[in-house]
Amino acid sequence: MGFDLEKWFPISHTAPTNSGWRRRQALPTDDLGGSLLEIAFLMPVFLMMLVGAAEMGRVAYYAIEVSSAARAGAEYAAQNHGTAADTANIALAANTDAANVGGVTTTVTTSCTCTNGTTITCSNAGTQCTSPGRIEEFVQVSTSATITPIFNYPGLPLSYALSGQATMRVEQ
Repeated sequence: MGFDLEKWFPISHTAPTNSGWRRRQALPTDDLGGSLLEIAFLMPVFLMMLVGAAEMGRVAYYAIEVSSAARAGAEYAAQNHGTAADTANIALAANTDAANVGGVTTTVTTSCTCTNGTTITCSNAGTQCTSPGRIEEFVQVSTSATITPIFNYPGLPLSYALSGQATMRVEQ
């Protein structure tokens, strides 16, 4: 009794073809194997990108350390004329600041100028720079280090040369 919807509108049938009505067959919908295969192919690429980003971060950190070491050496040297001539302690101040970086080399140079425009060197500054000119002494500290990466990638260098430089006027 009643109206039979299935009889008049069959749900499991598709549109008629030349041979009449065909039953719709279920297609496999299990994509688990395909997803695992995609992960297997892409995981090494993601790991290389992650390790490469960590390596570049490490190199950037060491570059900041080497540059900061030059600044620390220049700050020590700029205290007075005595510390500006003490190259051993300038190098010690720079190397102490870059304790995480091995093999930091430090170069110290001093230069003098006369405020009245006279060309002088630091050795003859007292006799060549006459009044009203004043002697200004500058110290320049250069640091450098070579960093080897933990992982070697094709196309990237086997080592990175890092350098830092700072110049300050010595206090009178």
